[in-house]
Amino acid sequence: MTSSAPPPGRGRVTAVALRRMKARGERIVMLTAYDYPSARLFDAAGVDVLLVGDSLGMVVLGHESTIPVTMDDMVHHTKAVARGTRRALVVADLPFMSYSLGREQALANAARLIQEGGAQAVKLEGGEPVARTVEAIVESGIPVMGHLGLTPQSIHRFGGYPVQGRDRTTAQRLLEDARALEAAGAFALVLELVPAALAQRITAALQIPTIGIGAGPHCDGQVQVMHDLLGYGPVDAFVPKHAKRFANLGPIIAEAVGRYAAEVRAGTFPGEDQSFTMDERVLESLEEV
Repeated sequence: MTSSAPPPGRGRVTAVALRRMKARGERIVMLTAYDYPSARLFDAAGVDVLLVGDSLGMVVLGHESTIPVTMDDMVHHTKAVARGTRRALVVADLPFMSYSLGREQALANAARLIQEGGAQAVKLEGGEPVARTVEAIVESGIPVMGHLGLTPQSIHRFGGYPVQGRDRTTAQRLLEDARALEAAGAFALVLELVPAALAQRITAALQIPTIGIGAGPHCDGQVQVMHDLLGYGPVDAFVPKHAKRFANLGPIIAEAVGRYAAEVRAGTFPGEDQSFTMDERVLESLEEV
């Protein structure tokens, strides 16, 4: 029987280590996490990178998009994930408009995720237009992961969640954006909702690793939202085409909570096994109220 745990003796995964993994042809495993218990479980299972994504806006906070997520939200959840992690590289998203108003804003917010949140790297969306921002953050000593293709913070501009790069113009732009981010010092690049053949071309053109989500099997690694992977959420939750459910926890949790509710209402929980005793003499000595 094989184990999914990391090999013995391996320390913390670093941004530099991911580039070495690409060079050796080792696939990178990345997964979102938003709290302490999930981080502990995923870290122990051998996940290489834990992403505290601004996707928490939808899957944790109940928003319709990532747009309402604030820096305080990101710092709060990053702290919890960092406390639950021993091996995995913790990467935290810079949320909407937290790096768009200039170099000083970007540096200050990236620093918050590292100093206050405990992340080891940050991720931001965009290509050539944010390259100088990436360069400034990297020069300050903070590793940066890029994000191209479908960038959720631009949902209003895209008008939804369409696949990116299917025509020559947008495909060429994505390739050029990827090279610009690499030149700016990004240590890795997420490709989201990009045709598999284009993702393969971009992956081959870069020295830094690519991490796909809806970008086919040829990227150097894969990332998924934990709720999609585990079926953790409402039983009628939408499952994206790029996701595969390796478990379906929603119905299991709903059934367990339903049984709990039924036993409470029937008076069968808690029972003797869940109750505590005391010396009867102490009880008899109490004065009547």
